[in-house]
Amino acid sequence: QVQLVESGGGLVQAGGSLRLSCSASTRTFSRDALGWFRRAPGKEREFVATINWNGGATYYTDSVKGRFSISRDNAKNTAYLQMNSLKPEDTAVYYCATRPWTTATIATDFNSWGQGTQVTVSS
Repeated sequence: QVQLVESGGGLVQAGGSLRLSCSASTRTFSRDALGWFRRAPGKEREFVATINWNGGATYYTDSVKGRFSISRDNAKNTAYLQMNSLKPEDTAVYYCATRPWTTATIATDFNSWGQGTQVTVSS
């Protein structure tokens, strides 16, 4: 079972930046794709970004394209979500999740999840 731990969340003003990290405690991380999802208060969980096992493929939801960047360092068993030009509507709990090899955008396609980290963007 993969254990994932998110970090890097916090309170930031609109227009600011944060970098989220997702650390995995598994030797299979380098063979896993990773996804970032978020859940805003009163809303459904939504897909944010995904990256495949070697970082060669990425995909973003339209609302974050050009502002967020997903990356990974397999040597450190860690993935990242760089978030720039943050908006109040980005406020949510952010979760990372893993699945074997290839990218996906559907939450049920991922089989391991972290506990989440809160991101709050003030206007």
